[in-house]
This record gives sequence, C-alpha cells and structure tokens, in this order.
Amino acid sequence: MHALLLPPGPALFAAIERALSGDGPAVLPLSPDLPRPALSAALASLRPTHVVTPEGVRREPGGAPTRAAVIIATSGSTGAPKGVELTARALTSSARASLERVGAAPGERWLCCLPPSHISGAQVLVRSLLSDAEPIIHPRFSPEDVAASGAAHVSLVPTQLRRLLDLGLDVSAFRTILLGGAPAPPGLLDEARARGARVVTTYGMSETSGGCVYDGVALDNVDLKIRADGRVLIAGPVLFSGYRPRRDGSGGAEFEGGWFVTSDLGSIEDGRLAVLGRADDVINTGGQKVVAGAVAGVLAGHPGVRDVAVVGRPDPEWGEIVVAVVVGTATLEDLRAYAKERLPAYAAPRMVQKVQQIPLLPNGKPDMVALRNQK
Repeated sequence: MHALLLPPGPALFAAIERALSGDGPAVLPLSPDLPRPALSAALASLRPTHVVTPEGVRREPGGAPTRAAVIIATSGSTGAPKGVELTARALTSSARASLERVGAAPGERWLCCLPPSHISGAQVLVRSLLSDAEPIIHPRFSPEDVAASGAAHVSLVPTQLRRLLDLGLDVSAFRTILLGGAPAPPGLLDEARARGARVVTTYGMSETSGGCVYDGVALDNVDLKIRADGRVLIAGPVLFSGYRPRRDGSGGAEFEGGWFVTSDLGSIEDGRLAVLGRADDVINTGGQKVVAGAVAGVLAGHPGVRDVAVVGRPDPEWGEIVVAVVVGTATLEDLRAYAKERLPAYAAPRMVQKVQQIPLLPNGKPDMVALRNQK
C-alpha cells in the first residue's frame, strides 16, 4: 500500500486509476501539506509499505498489506488517525449510482476542487474514471477558477458555494453542484437555486464511499433505517470493509448484521432521511438532552443568520449550556425568541458568540473542537 504525498494532479489521478483497476498497489492519499507531526502519526498508525512523493518512492519500515484499493485517513478530535478501507467495488458502486442519479452523461467532465485525501475529492476522480472523462483538478479552491473551469459537474462544501455566490459568480453554468460535507443553511440553497444552480444535497461519509443519500433519498442499492436509539444505519455495496488498523477480527463493532452504525441521529419520513445531528453532539442542559445539529438547523433559518454552529459548553448551574456560534447580525434575544417558537424552551441558546466565519476542517465540516474551545 502506497501513501501518496502528491499534490492534486495527473500523477495522483493515475495512481488511483491503477489501484481501482488492480494494476497498481492500494493507495492512501495524504495531503502533502500535513505538518510533520501529523504525517508521522498517520504513517505510524496506517502503516503503508511505501511513501510516494514528487521526488520518488521510498520503502516505509513496518508496512502492512491491505485488500482495499483506496484508504482514506480520518481523524477525530482525539487519538491516532484511522484509515477507512474501501474496495474498488465499493467506490465504483457509489460513483456509478451517483452518476445515474444526477444524469451525468459519458464524457462530461467533473471538477475536483476538494482535497483528494478526503472522500469527497477522491470520489470526483472515481466518477471521472467511470465517465471516461479527464477530470479538471484544481490544487486549491479559487472561486474565480471554479466558475471559469468549464466543468459540467462539481462537488462543493457549503462554504465554497457561499463564496461563489458572494462574488456574484455564475453558479448556473454547472449541470450539477453536489453539496455535502456539512448541513447547508436553508438560505444558501434558496439563493443558489434562485440564481439558476442545480444543487443536490448529499449525506455520507468515508465509510460509505462518500455521499450515499441525495436530497434525502438513498442512492440505488443503498438501504437506510433508524435504530431504536435514533442512530442512522446504512447498508449496501458502498460500505467500507473495515478500519486500519483493525479493531478486532471482524472489522470493528461499527457493523450490526451487515448494517453500518453511523454516529448520526436521524428520522425517515416519506422515504426521505432527515439528519438531526451527531449522537456525540447531544448537549445535556439542566437534565434535558438537546441535539446540537437540530438547533443549528432551526437557527439557520433566521434572516439575521448567515452561518451557525451550536455547541455545548460547561456551566456550573446547568451542567452545559447551549451556545450558538453565529455569523450574522442576529442577537441572543432574537435567536432565543426564534428558537422558542420552534423548539422546546430548554433548547434555545443561552449564549451567542459572534464570529467572522465558522472554523472548518479540511473536509469542509465545522471544527467542533475549535468551536467548543473558543472564548
């Protein structure tokens, strides 16, 4: 298994193509911008046999084989990085279902402006392979370059779409904008669609080969159900085969009878999935449990909110309090009144912190650790 410390471009695309076809080794794409301590931790935990850089290939001591084609490194707020092992079947099943759902024709080009070290960027390259079309690959996100790319389809995170809109760029030029990585504020979707964009919201993760639910509806051959505790469960050929390093001989306790147990809470109504938030983002305030993501989803509808995240912070009286981190003009009084009209009173924020922008992880998701620790 080769760790690829390559910039986004033709060499990285070719390595992924070889891995999926079986003509080359499995690959672990890593950002070449990783700080040295983070890179050392990733290599020690994920144990590639070789490391590939623009300068060449070197053997890595202590490497271990894999049956996967692509390994995507993920890291939570604590602990060593873990690798999500994805077979060629899982990745191509996802990409094929995605192409069919959006109606992408053979030869239509996809723009990759997300890091290929994350599943969202890697899947753009897999879709390009199945489309028999050379991908357009941008080493960095530039709104102007995205708008001028000439691509038919693109995957973005909400912050990137927001920047395109703020600069007045033409978002109608794309046949499809797949939008994932984080929940999209309702106002963002309304504005983009009013300006002619065809935006398809996606839900998924590395363990499901990327987005597996489009506009609330599962892709073909993907099954969804909600466990008794509210967790979203997913089954189908898009699922990963296990974590690297393995937690046990079965691939980990993340599976129940072939279903992957996600960390998300949700509900299904009329065949559509609504994701309420992460199970580990439940705030216990005064003995009441509040799902942070659900509160953020409500507050995002306030006209004075441009972007918002909700976290719990310690409080001597309540145990935790609900804190809204807001980009916009809405005040605490505004948001408490707005929330109380739509949620139980205990779910209304007790503190509002104004920021210029929500801190994000490289994959476009809010950096919850940074948000909880902000003062």
